[in-house]
Amino acid sequence: MAGFLNLNKPLGITAHDCVSRVRKLLRQKQVGHSGTLDPAASGVLPIAVGQATRLLRFLPEGKAYLAKVRFGVVTNSDDLEGEILKQQPCANLSLAEIEALLPQFLGSIIQRPPSFSAISVGGKRLYQLARAGEMVEAPLRTVEIRKIEVINWLPGNFPELDLLIDCGSGTYIRAIARDLGEKLGCGGVLAGLQRTFSNGFDLTESLTFEQVQPEILIPCDRPISHLPSQYLSEDQSRRWLQGQQLQQPVSVQSYNRVYNEKGQFLGIGEQRQDYFCPVVVFPN
Repeated sequence: MAGFLNLNKPLGITAHDCVSRVRKLLRQKQVGHSGTLDPAASGVLPIAVGQATRLLRFLPEGKAYLAKVRFGVVTNSDDLEGEILKQQPCANLSLAEIEALLPQFLGSIIQRPPSFSAISVGGKRLYQLARAGEMVEAPLRTVEIRKIEVINWLPGNFPELDLLIDCGSGTYIRAIARDLGEKLGCGGVLAGLQRTFSNGFDLTESLTFEQVQPEILIPCDRPISHLPSQYLSEDQSRRWLQGQQLQQPVSVQSYNRVYNEKGQFLGIGEQRQDYFCPVVVFPN
């Protein structure tokens, strides 16, 4: 059994919990996921089963979220799960003020991840240090925001803004909520998060746990169809499956999907100097 699942992760459980549950549902030990989601977030969680776990690193980039930002609140975790550090009504805040700032969050930006995050500092996760009472500032990182669009605006003492955010890997949406609140001078936290797209998987095609069945696994090569393909002869396929390098130059100098003459998926290869080399070999 091998393939991918486009899982719609529910609220309240971790990505690791999802993997454990899929293992039990499919009776398969070898299960992994791409793109961690916090328990307070729902939405697309790509799951790999069996040999497909070896292909997780080849999935295409890109993530999209529907985020709810609440203004007038500051917490130590940058979301509603943490301790409230500051709370002040900001009924006079307008959507026009916010929209004037949003372009500052587009493109390649410098971001400070939340103190409660899975980033390691000194061999320990930041959330572990924070829970132990040791608040360590995360190192700055560069992230890519391709799109940030206002979906809904709800005014009030603690107004809320719904944003659609298209971004690269490693982006913390909680940090966007916090930084937007700081720029406005009223504070802000992430009040809700749903991932609508991740690594080529879309929310509209995602499945609940109740829908997970072995027969609905997505074929291993379909989520990596963005990679160029190479077809091997019968003799080349035999040597490929033995892990041998092939003297077959390819036109695209990147990772390639590899197939035999019958169209069966054989794995991932890469051109290295004058040889086409196996990177991941799938037995057929």
